[in-house]
Amino acid sequence: MLKTSISTAILAGAITSALATVAGAAPLTKAEASAAIAAHKEKCYGVALKGQNDCAAGPGTTCQGTSIKDFQGNSWKFVQGGTCASLDLPGGRHGSLKPLQRDL
Repeated sequence: MLKTSISTAILAGAITSALATVAGAAPLTKAEASAAIAAHKEKCYGVALKGQNDCAAGPGTTCQGTSIKDFQGNSWKFVQGGTCASLDLPGGRHGSLKPLQRDL
């Protein structure tokens, strides 16, 4: 009986984790994107940490939360308008208003 309870708990945890991953990978809604733009945010490529991008992460990805590397050049995150290119990142990198070919 104890083995069944543990297996059930592990299965429930795995299902919860999978559902959270799918929910996090959903594209930004039109309302979310509009709210960010209204708040004077801009898309900044190459600044998101692994799995924390707001959208775009290259071919084969769905969108939000799908970047596979820190500072991946083809993924973007909303940042305060006018600050993207001045963001200092490790290794002398900076953000960009256009997709980058680095760290793909």
